[in-house]
Amino acid sequence: MDNPRIKHLVNLLQAQDLMGMAINPGPSLTYLTGLHLHLMERPSLLIVTQDGNIAMVLPKLEEGKLGDDSPIKAVFSYGDNPATWPGVFRRAGEALNLPGGKIGVEPTGMRFLEISYLREAFPHMAFVDGSQVMASLRIRKDAQEIAKMKRAAQIAQAALKQTLKLIREGMTEKEIANELVIQLLRGGSNPTLPFAPIVATGENSANPHAVPTDRPLKQGDLLLIDWGANFEGYFSDITRTFTFGVVDPELLTIASIVLEANKAGRKAGKPGLEAGVVDQATRLVIDSAGYGDAFTHRTGHGLGMEAHESPYIFGESTQTLEVGMTFTVEPGIYLPGKGGVRIEDDVVVTGTGLESLTDYSRQVLSVDRLGD
Repeated sequence: MDNPRIKHLVNLLQAQDLMGMAINPGPSLTYLTGLHLHLMERPSLLIVTQDGNIAMVLPKLEEGKLGDDSPIKAVFSYGDNPATWPGVFRRAGEALNLPGGKIGVEPTGMRFLEISYLREAFPHMAFVDGSQVMASLRIRKDAQEIAKMKRAAQIAQAALKQTLKLIREGMTEKEIANELVIQLLRGGSNPTLPFAPIVATGENSANPHAVPTDRPLKQGDLLLIDWGANFEGYFSDITRTFTFGVVDPELLTIASIVLEANKAGRKAGKPGLEAGVVDQATRLVIDSAGYGDAFTHRTGHGLGMEAHESPYIFGESTQTLEVGMTFTVEPGIYLPGKGGVRIEDDVVVTGTGLESLTDYSRQVLSVDRLGD
C-alpha cells in the first residue's frame, strides 16, 4: 500500500480497535483517494479495513474517475436498477471478509441510505462513531495543504478588494453578495465555495449567521462581510466589518474592542496549549469591556477541506494544539437592533505560535472611502 494517508488511517483503526471505516462522498473520501464524488440517490462508499484492504462500491457511471494510480483496486459497481444494489454491497462485504467487531462511520456525513446497505453487507458488524479517527487523520495540515489554504485566503481577499470598489449607497445585501461571488470566481476560486457569503448591513449585522436580504446599504450602517474561497479543495473563511457614513459611537467602541480581542486570540495559541486558551483570551478582552453577554459564539473552528472541522475553539476545549492545526479566530460583539462587529482570521499553529494566513486590514474602515 503506497498511499501514506491510507496507511495512517489503517494505523488509527488498529489503535482504536476498529475493524474498518466506511466513508461516503465528501472531504474525507477526497482526502484519502483524490476522488471527487457527490452525494446523490446512487450510493457510493469506500471501505478501508484495519488490515489494509480497500473496497469501493459506486455507480458504473463514476468508474471513469478511478485512474490507474488509484489506491482502490477492489471495485464493485452497479447499474441503474436499485434492485441489484444490495447484492453489490453484499459482494463487497464478502470480499472483505470481516470476522465481526466495529466499523466506524462519520455521523455527520453518513446517511440512512448507506447505513441500510452496510447493515445488509455486514450483518454481524456494529457501526459506531468514527469521527475522532477521521479528525485525527486530517487535523494536522502538511506544507502543501497550508499553501493551498494561504492561496484560498489570497483569492478571497483580492475578491473583497474588487467588490468594495463597486459598493454604493442603496446596494442591497444580496447585490453585494452576488458581486462578491463573481469576483471570487474571477479571481480563481473553485466554483464550490466553502459557504454562501454573509453580507449584513445595519441592524442585520447583529445576527452572526445572517442571510443576505433586499435591505439596502444606508448612511450610518455597519457592513459585515463573512466570505471565503476554495483553492484546490481547501478553504478560507474571513470576516471583516466596515462603516458606511457616520455610525453610532457605540458601534465604533465595540469595533475597537473586537479588534483587540482578535489580536489577543492570535497571540494566545501555541503548541502544547489547550485550544480553550485561545477562546479564553478573546473572551477576557470582551468581558472586561462589559460586552461579554454580546459575544454569543465560540472564538473559532477548524478549517481545511471543510468550513467547520476540528479543532473547535471554545473555552472548555482540552484539545491540545499541535503544529499544522488550522483554525479561525473570530470574536464578535452583537447588539440587537443596532449592529454587530466580527473580525475573523485564519491561522495555523507553528513551532512558536499562531501564524495568520489572512492579512487584510482588520481595522473597521469606512467602505465609502474605500470605494472611491
